[in-house]
Parts: sequence; C-alpha cells; structure tokens
Amino acid sequence: MSTEETIPKWDAREGIISSPIPADELARLSDDIVAALKTVYDPEIPADIFELGLVYKIDIEDDRMVKIVMTLTAPGCPVAGEMPGWVENAVGAVEGVSGVDVEMTFDPPWTPERMSEEAQVAVGWY
Repeated sequence: MSTEETIPKWDAREGIISSPIPADELARLSDDIVAALKTVYDPEIPADIFELGLVYKIDIEDDRMVKIVMTLTAPGCPVAGEMPGWVENAVGAVEGVSGVDVEMTFDPPWTPERMSEEAQVAVGWY
C-alpha cells in the first residue's frame, strides 16, 4: 500500500461554504444587496451606511434569508431605533430575498478608519 492510499489528501477547498444558490444568482443577490444598503444614509452624515463601514457582515442563507450584522457611528446615535428597520426595508425589497434579519453590535466599536475613500470624500476628510 502506498502512502497516498493511507493518508487522506488535504483539500484546500475544505471549509469553503458552498451554496445551493447558483453562482450567478448569488453574485446578483450580493450586488443588489450592497446597492440596497447604499440607499440607506445616517441623516447626520452625507454618506451611505455601506461606505461608512457600518455593515460588518452580510450572510445570504440557502433559503435566501439575509442576515446583516452592523453598527452605528456611536451607541447614542439618534436613529439607533430606526436604522435597523431602514436596512430591513431596503434589503427586503431586493428581488429574491426571502427575509432580512438585522443585528446591531457595538463590538468592535465603529471608527472612522472603517470608512471608504468615497465616504471620506463625502464628509470632507479626504
């Protein structure tokens, strides 16, 4: 018996999440979800929440349920109670999305370093 037959080969693809959603549909959903997030603005800042770096994670489940983990610029943000609903409404309107779950977190806290160059230009920091 050769060594190759007794030792299982390591597969570099192991751990990569596969999805029953076809790749082209998953790409379209991802693009459309990001586009929807870019329509949501913090009323005090002239940049959208995606470019501000407020969105920490987007998961598209096999049943097309979208789970979003996000934060605010500060825990005392005046729109803290409204922002999750705005995000849910925007992403929920994307064709093919079955539902949206928005989780707010302040760990890690948001910092301006999370802002894209586009957001930095919009707020006059670049």
